[in-house]
Amino acid sequence: MRTEVGLRRLMQLRVEPGEHGHAIINTTIARLKEHGYLNDAAFAETYARLRQENEKLGSRRVRQDLKLKGVKADLVEETLEARYGATDEEALARQHLERKRIKKPTNEKETARVMRRLVTAGFSTSVIYKILRNWNVPDETLSALDSISDDEHESGGDS
Repeated sequence: MRTEVGLRRLMQLRVEPGEHGHAIINTTIARLKEHGYLNDAAFAETYARLRQENEKLGSRRVRQDLKLKGVKADLVEETLEARYGATDEEALARQHLERKRIKKPTNEKETARVMRRLVTAGFSTSVIYKILRNWNVPDETLSALDSISDDEHESGGDS
Protein backbone atom coordinates (compact mmCIF):
# COMPACT_ATOMS: atom_id res chain seq x y z
CA MET A 1 0.00 0.00 0.00
CA ARG A 2 1.08 3.55 -0.69
CA THR A 3 -0.14 7.03 0.01
CA GLU A 4 -1.22 9.39 -2.72
CA VAL A 5 1.85 11.58 -2.16
CA GLY A 6 4.18 8.57 -2.26
CA LEU A 7 2.64 7.31 -5.47
CA ARG A 8 2.89 10.77 -7.05
CA ARG A 9 6.59 10.89 -6.14
CA LEU A 10 7.21 7.52 -7.80
CA MET A 11 5.21 8.35 -10.90
CA GLN A 12 6.87 11.76 -11.26
CA LEU A 13 10.16 9.96 -11.98
CA ARG A 14 8.61 7.84 -14.74
CA VAL A 15 6.50 10.29 -16.75
CA GLU A 16 7.57 12.98 -19.15
CA PRO A 17 8.00 16.41 -17.57
CA GLY A 18 5.39 19.08 -18.14
CA GLU A 19 1.62 19.34 -18.30
CA HIS A 20 1.09 16.08 -20.16
CA GLY A 21 2.97 14.14 -17.47
CA HIS A 22 0.95 15.80 -14.69
CA ALA A 23 -2.29 14.98 -16.53
CA ILE A 24 -1.29 11.31 -16.74
CA ILE A 25 -0.48 11.22 -13.02
CA ASN A 26 -3.75 12.94 -12.06
CA THR A 27 -5.80 10.60 -14.26
CA THR A 28 -4.07 7.53 -12.86
CA ILE A 29 -4.50 8.69 -9.26
CA ALA A 30 -8.19 9.45 -9.85
CA ARG A 31 -8.76 6.01 -11.39
CA LEU A 32 -7.00 4.25 -8.49
CA LYS A 33 -9.10 6.18 -5.97
CA GLU A 34 -12.27 5.44 -7.90
CA HIS A 35 -11.59 1.70 -7.81
CA GLY A 36 -10.59 1.78 -4.14
CA TYR A 37 -6.94 0.93 -4.65
CA LEU A 38 -5.66 4.22 -3.24
CA ASN A 39 -7.01 5.37 0.11
CA ASP A 40 -4.87 7.43 2.49
CA ALA A 41 -7.26 6.85 5.41
CA ALA A 42 -7.04 3.06 5.02
CA PHE A 43 -3.27 3.29 4.62
CA ALA A 44 -2.91 5.40 7.80
CA GLU A 45 -5.12 3.04 9.83
CA THR A 46 -3.30 -0.08 8.64
CA TYR A 47 0.12 1.50 9.12
CA ALA A 48 -0.70 2.67 12.67
CA ARG A 49 -2.26 -0.67 13.62
CA LEU A 50 0.73 -2.68 12.40
CA ARG A 51 3.24 -0.38 14.11
CA GLN A 52 1.32 -0.55 17.37
CA GLU A 53 0.58 -4.28 17.37
CA ASN A 54 3.75 -5.69 15.79
CA GLU A 55 6.55 -3.23 16.46
CA LYS A 56 5.10 -1.78 19.70
CA LEU A 57 5.90 1.79 18.63
CA GLY A 58 4.58 4.88 20.37
CA SER A 59 2.23 7.39 18.82
CA ARG A 60 4.92 10.05 18.35
CA ARG A 61 6.96 7.78 16.09
CA VAL A 62 3.92 6.68 14.07
CA ARG A 63 2.84 10.34 13.71
CA GLN A 64 6.26 11.27 12.37
CA ASP A 65 6.36 8.31 9.96
CA LEU A 66 2.89 9.00 8.56
CA LYS A 67 3.71 12.66 7.99
CA LEU A 68 6.91 11.67 6.19
CA LYS A 69 4.85 9.38 3.96
CA GLY A 70 2.67 12.34 2.99
CA VAL A 71 -0.52 11.65 4.95
CA LYS A 72 -2.35 14.89 5.75
CA ALA A 73 -1.93 16.16 9.32
CA ASP A 74 -5.66 16.09 10.19
CA LEU A 75 -5.95 12.49 8.97
CA VAL A 76 -2.85 11.53 10.97
CA GLU A 77 -4.29 13.03 14.17
CA GLU A 78 -7.68 11.39 13.62
CA THR A 79 -6.07 7.99 12.99
CA LEU A 80 -3.77 8.21 16.01
CA GLU A 81 -6.59 9.28 18.30
CA ALA A 82 -8.63 6.27 17.22
CA ARG A 83 -5.68 3.86 17.43
CA TYR A 84 -3.78 5.16 20.48
CA GLY A 85 -6.55 6.99 22.38
CA ALA A 86 -7.25 4.21 24.88
CA THR A 87 -3.75 2.70 24.83
CA ASP A 88 -1.67 2.49 27.99
CA GLU A 89 1.57 4.06 26.77
CA GLU A 90 3.61 2.66 29.66
CA ALA A 91 2.46 -0.90 28.95
CA LEU A 92 3.22 -0.44 25.25
CA ALA A 93 6.70 0.88 26.10
CA ARG A 94 7.33 -2.15 28.33
CA GLN A 95 6.19 -4.44 25.49
CA HIS A 96 8.58 -2.60 23.16
CA LEU A 97 11.47 -3.16 25.61
CA GLU A 98 10.56 -6.83 25.88
CA ARG A 99 10.28 -7.22 22.12
CA LYS A 100 13.71 -5.65 21.65
CA ARG A 101 15.12 -7.71 24.54
CA ILE A 102 16.30 -4.62 26.39
CA LYS A 103 17.18 -5.40 29.98
CA LYS A 104 17.33 -3.25 33.08
CA PRO A 105 20.29 -0.87 32.78
CA THR A 106 23.17 -1.35 35.22
CA ASN A 107 25.01 1.93 34.67
CA GLU A 108 24.53 5.45 33.34
CA LYS A 109 25.63 4.58 29.80
CA GLU A 110 23.10 1.75 29.52
CA THR A 111 20.39 3.96 31.03
CA ALA A 112 21.05 6.62 28.38
CA ARG A 113 20.88 3.91 25.70
CA VAL A 114 17.50 2.69 26.97
CA MET A 115 16.20 6.25 27.03
CA ARG A 116 17.37 6.94 23.46
CA ARG A 117 15.79 3.71 22.24
CA LEU A 118 12.44 4.58 23.84
CA VAL A 119 12.51 8.17 22.55
CA THR A 120 13.27 6.86 19.05
CA ALA A 121 10.38 4.41 19.38
CA GLY A 122 8.03 7.36 20.02
CA PHE A 123 7.40 7.31 23.77
CA SER A 124 7.10 10.41 25.94
CA THR A 125 9.82 11.24 28.42
CA SER A 126 7.36 11.04 31.33
CA VAL A 127 6.64 7.38 30.52
CA ILE A 128 10.34 6.69 30.04
CA TYR A 129 11.18 8.16 33.45
CA LYS A 130 8.37 6.19 35.06
CA ILE A 131 9.80 2.96 33.65
CA LEU A 132 13.33 3.86 34.71
CA ARG A 133 12.14 4.72 38.23
CA ASN A 134 10.35 1.37 38.45
CA TRP A 135 13.68 -0.22 37.56
CA ASN A 136 15.19 1.65 40.54
CA VAL A 137 17.59 3.67 38.41
CA PRO A 138 19.42 6.12 40.75
CA ASP A 139 18.14 9.69 40.81
CA GLU A 140 21.63 10.99 39.92
CA THR A 141 21.50 9.05 36.67
CA LEU A 142 18.02 10.37 35.89
CA SER A 143 19.22 13.92 36.59
CA ALA A 144 22.07 13.44 34.14
CA LEU A 145 19.53 12.22 31.56
CA ASP A 146 17.48 15.40 32.07
CA SER A 147 20.24 17.44 30.48
CA ILE A 148 20.47 14.98 27.58
CA SER A 149 16.71 15.07 26.91
CA ASP A 150 16.68 18.89 27.18
CA ASP A 151 19.41 19.08 24.53
CA GLU A 152 17.41 16.75 22.24
CA HIS A 153 14.27 18.89 22.64
CA GLU A 154 16.19 22.07 21.77
CA SER A 155 17.82 20.49 18.72
CA GLY A 156 14.51 19.07 17.49
CA GLY A 157 15.28 15.45 18.42
CA ASP A 158 11.77 14.91 19.83
CA SER A 159 8.89 15.89 17.55
